[in-house]
Amino acid sequence: MREYLLTLCVAAAVTYLLTGPVRKFAIAAGAMPQIRARDVHREPTPRLGGIAMFGGLCAGLITASQLTNIGEVFILSDEPRALLSGAGLIWLLGVLDDKWGVDALVKLGGQMIAAGVMVLQGLTILWLPVPGVGNVALTPLQGTLLTVALVVITINAVNFVDGLDGLASGMVCIAAAAFFMYAYRIWYGYGIEAAAPATLFAAILMGMCLGFLPHNMHPARIFMGDSGSMLIGLVLAAGAVSITGQVDPDLMVQHAGSERSAVHTMVPLYMPLVLPLTIIAVPVADLVLAIVRRTWNGQSPFAADRGHLHHRLLEIGHSHSRAVLIMYFWSALFAFGAVAFSVESSSLVIVLAVVLLSSIGLVVLLLPRFTPRVPGWASALVPPRYRLGARDAAAEAAGKAGTGAGGAVPVAVAAAQGEAALGEAGAAAVQADGKTGAAEPEREPALAGLHGSTAIGDRQRFTRRRKIDTRS
Repeated sequence: MREYLLTLCVAAAVTYLLTGPVRKFAIAAGAMPQIRARDVHREPTPRLGGIAMFGGLCAGLITASQLTNIGEVFILSDEPRALLSGAGLIWLLGVLDDKWGVDALVKLGGQMIAAGVMVLQGLTILWLPVPGVGNVALTPLQGTLLTVALVVITINAVNFVDGLDGLASGMVCIAAAAFFMYAYRIWYGYGIEAAAPATLFAAILMGMCLGFLPHNMHPARIFMGDSGSMLIGLVLAAGAVSITGQVDPDLMVQHAGSERSAVHTMVPLYMPLVLPLTIIAVPVADLVLAIVRRTWNGQSPFAADRGHLHHRLLEIGHSHSRAVLIMYFWSALFAFGAVAFSVESSSLVIVLAVVLLSSIGLVVLLLPRFTPRVPGWASALVPPRYRLGARDAAAEAAGKAGTGAGGAVPVAVAAAQGEAALGEAGAAAVQADGKTGAAEPEREPALAGLHGSTAIGDRQRFTRRRKIDTRS
């Protein structure tokens, strides 16, 4: 555990220290696109934050290769090299997109190539543990197609959710933390060495995200761009592929007691192959909804819009920071809920806890749609937006009185308020006229216009009063 923590800290420190110089480089290179219609930030912000994150990835891998226990992963497996190769390709593609822009189909092709490179170096799905069936071996073609699909879907899911300051990096960090707990339990608890690469990938990914978050929290000083979002998506997918297709469930039979128990123990991690990843269920749901929405409207699935989940949270009435925290909450609920279920799948307490937390999350999610007003004695217990002040109480009382009088009182109150406002304006004008006198004749036309508007307002109020008297 200490070596993993050291690797995590090195990746975080390198990413944090590189982000500042990378920001200056992005500004000098002109990687600051203009604000688009779907953006929520108000000022042009430099991108290319993925350069610093890639530096953190390389530093984490180099540090891990020099350690005693984790260093054996580089000797026994080619998966770290496969990850570095695929990450280098996807990072280079993202840098080009952040600076000059790359067509959506070209990016999709680059993602497939990066996934294919990892497959050629051994990072692929070899078998699937199916509940009720057991261990199902895959042909090389099936394993390649499933691996490429999983990598591409995960990359685009993370890329789609990268729309608010600190959102993508925070959500991926939460998913990586839950993934690390699960992978470390398989490696250390069951003694399965094949889970060591996935554990290492999760630790480095956490370091990359934690090192970048201080620069990316609202208001963000730099964006990760596609060079960062696609990179962390690929690293997360590589860990899922490694532990899904490389860990033999037959080895877990010795600890679980039976093959059915072993497969059932690993279900929470292998169900993501269908969704495809419950550990990032929120980004995947956002991806699916975006594709359905754009296709239904006759648009390209890669066409940008303001219909993502985080955009909808802002439209409901949540602030920028609160929308990000809500997305964090749901990501943590899905990710750690799956890990808890994998540890104790028959516990009713976990199910009840998930249901309770989901209910609390729904209440917080829909809170801006309700604007209750509490009495004065409870004002200290609620936010200012829900307090009922003296002015609101007077307006509410006037509204109730007006409703009882058939609507005549509100009109009279409005007329009286307008008359008072015009009276104050006229008094201010007369006072200004008395002070200036003939020394400033250039202000007289303005005063004449004010007097004329006051006379027009008097005629309008007289007409309004006659109508009120006629109705009453």
